[in-house]
Amino acid sequence: MKPLLLVSLSAAALCVSACGKKAEPVENTAATSAAEPAAPAPAVLSPGQAFANTAAASDAFEIETSKLAASKAQSAKIKSFAEQMIKAHTDSTAKLKTAAAAATPAIAPDAALTPAQQQELADLQTKSGAEFDRAYARLQADGHQKTLDALKAYAASGDVAPLKAFASELVPIVTAHLNMAKGL
Repeated sequence: MKPLLLVSLSAAALCVSACGKKAEPVENTAATSAAEPAAPAPAVLSPGQAFANTAAASDAFEIETSKLAASKAQSAKIKSFAEQMIKAHTDSTAKLKTAAAAATPAIAPDAALTPAQQQELADLQTKSGAEFDRAYARLQADGHQKTLDALKAYAASGDVAPLKAFASELVPIVTAHLNMAKGL
């Protein structure tokens, strides 16, 4: 349930911040069924926290899928790209933590993978050979496009200055990664 909550809140926060309106805290309004126990009071995440969580989960996903590719990929080009992604996203995670710590109040990014990311990683683990290489390349292109969109939106209208600077700094790097992924 927690990763689903993070996905919902992250998407809502990014949509609110992308509209250029003053962002209000985002609440989880998902209804529970009679079979589920009543949830505690709705969790409230600021758009800055939601963005930090989205960025952290993106880095974690890129690192995990790339570690898998470094060991399973058939293509030397894929393996080389995977090694580059492990380093780049480890560096990005460090920069995110620094920016989040500089926020007032400080933000602690949560790198928990979303349910979709968990499923994509699980599916990738079942593949091998050329099928693995194609699936990894597709995931990298899709993931970097989503990350680029989130970075651009937050850089344009985010609510936490250090995170806006982080997002702006990462846009050209993620653009380069996306172009590389499309060429795999």
